[in-house]
Amino acid sequence: MANISPPVAKKVPINLEIHGDTRVDDYYWMNDREDPEVIRFLEEENEYYRAMTSHTLALQDTLFREMRSRIKEDDTSVPYKRNGYWYITRYETGKEYPVYARKKESLEREEEVIFNVNELAEGHEYFRLTGISVSPDNKLAAFGTDTVSRRQYFIRIKNLETGELYPDKIDNTTGGSVWAKDNKTLFYTKKDPVTLRSDKIYKHVLGTPAEEDELVYHEEDETFNTYVYKSKSQDYIIIGSNSTLTSEYRILSADDPQGTFKVFSPRTRGLEYSIYHFGSDFYVLTNKDGATNFKLMKTSRESTASENWEEYLPHREDVLLEDIEIFKDYLVVSERDNGLNKIKVTRWDGSDSYYLPFDNETYVAYPYINLDYDTQLLRYIYMSMTTPYSIIDFDMSSKEATLLKQEEVLGGKFREENYRSERIWATARDGARVPVSLVYHKDTPLDGSSPLLQYAYGSYGSTIDPSFSSVRLSLLDRGFIYAIAHVRGGEYLGRPWYEDGKLLNKKNTFTDFIDCSKFLIEKKYTSEEHLYAWGGSAGGLLMGVIVNMAPELYHGVIAAVPFVDVVTTMLDDSIPLTTGEYDEWGNPNDPVYYEYMLSYSPYDNVAAQAYPNMYVSTGLHDSQVQYWEPAKWVAKLREYKTDDNLLFLDTNMDAGHGGASGRFEALKETAKEYAFLLDLEGKTQ
Repeated sequence: MANISPPVAKKVPINLEIHGDTRVDDYYWMNDREDPEVIRFLEEENEYYRAMTSHTLALQDTLFREMRSRIKEDDTSVPYKRNGYWYITRYETGKEYPVYARKKESLEREEEVIFNVNELAEGHEYFRLTGISVSPDNKLAAFGTDTVSRRQYFIRIKNLETGELYPDKIDNTTGGSVWAKDNKTLFYTKKDPVTLRSDKIYKHVLGTPAEEDELVYHEEDETFNTYVYKSKSQDYIIIGSNSTLTSEYRILSADDPQGTFKVFSPRTRGLEYSIYHFGSDFYVLTNKDGATNFKLMKTSRESTASENWEEYLPHREDVLLEDIEIFKDYLVVSERDNGLNKIKVTRWDGSDSYYLPFDNETYVAYPYINLDYDTQLLRYIYMSMTTPYSIIDFDMSSKEATLLKQEEVLGGKFREENYRSERIWATARDGARVPVSLVYHKDTPLDGSSPLLQYAYGSYGSTIDPSFSSVRLSLLDRGFIYAIAHVRGGEYLGRPWYEDGKLLNKKNTFTDFIDCSKFLIEKKYTSEEHLYAWGGSAGGLLMGVIVNMAPELYHGVIAAVPFVDVVTTMLDDSIPLTTGEYDEWGNPNDPVYYEYMLSYSPYDNVAAQAYPNMYVSTGLHDSQVQYWEPAKWVAKLREYKTDDNLLFLDTNMDAGHGGASGRFEALKETAKEYAFLLDLEGKTQ
């Protein structure tokens, strides 16, 4: 390995004072992406990373080619039908981006290409197309594009009959939009240009200048985001407003785009609900009246306020009600019981009710695209850590399942029976039992000698399910065990599991992860010399905390776009996401939350101690975790750490939070991470 000195960032002390406490930030100056010195520092870190890992380039290339070789490059989605057309997404061999197409009435008809994203992306280092919205008469498509990776999309409109791109161009949006039934009125969401908070809903009439668009709703509460969508029935335009703890909706008949939106039920702090239109009623999924794991209620479309809601499915203490899907004759309910997905089918007339049969402990199952009300078929996704992504049509009357498509793992080497998956339970320091999902090759020894990569997220109630990954096979086939720790802060074990890992309970997320690591070592799945940790974004915060709290447990850590400067970021309400996340992390303007957050914030708790080998990645244009958080963190780690272990900062100068936009370019980023781990294990190929 090259003997090169790492970059040394200059120190410009800034005093940050609040609540009578003063923090000194020597690297606050990095908070300016227009500063040439900042760019120079990031580029020096990139040069250092490249020089120090140049001996792994062949391994990176091998991994990239291997991962790419498993992917069916000329893949095509399972078609779905909407409003008289079959819609298809397909990829062409060697191309980075999808082609969106459709066929009228029959799959035997000639294909109409809606968008060839490969052509649209030409000349751009980054390109993303999102929010394709076809007008009710099937003649127009609105769509959003982003060429910077700040998630600020331009909305354009294309005539699908002539191919003409209309001059209408709307900037700084979320990319999504919905048509009224008049085929000329489009509702969309704008972002605050500084904070990037989705705060305004506008109405655009085809052919009129965007600057004349009518503001139909302004979400003034800075802790809320707003968005607009259409009901499955296509009868209502719906504006949603959500904070972490509270929901509110407004509805308008899609036949009446010039009408006034009506509040469905006024916001009440702590009351969450979502709405589903069916006939003359709305069904409401809600936590009303202390239903922590949610219940289903029903109300007429004339009387939608919460005092009129009537219970339809009761709350259960041990089962989380996640979502519903409505059909003409059936209600389909998605539940989570003891961490496992369950799908329940019930006839509206009460003549039949049953669960779809699943018999694995590390599987994922959820409804897929179900646009048609009047059908017996439920389309759903099934996979496990050893079973590739599968799309299944289930006849709810005959109870027969038809596999429509299973992800093809090319290369001829993958055999499902060569891999093992299991779920084990670690005991946390406070007695809580934390589930861990594992997958490994059947020949991998379970005697403490095998390398293990432990992953977790643990925030926002986001559940990391034990899904399949063909990319991950590159680790499993080289003897790695892969573990997902379902720590508190996610919703794997229901809503209380989330509540016990946020705000003033946030440290449970971190200690759960550490206790899972100790359990995996104790049970001889791995050892301190071979244990690795990985997390991104809020999971990167988790990485930052564990390397401060228990660095001796890990030989290496990957922190992707990590949220590590918690206190400073949450005190700056001009930064995207800050105000909307007070209910997740706490508001440090309150001294109680300030002290608690300060006690775990990775950047503020860097200490003079030995740290594991670390690979840190970020994107210059990241709109969710600003690049300067990992940049400052790495600079401070370099100053304080007492070891000679590796520490890399790898900044993508062209991308943001999600990394590269192309499907193959994204694999190159994964190849870098895997090469980092394999190199630490002494594996060169």
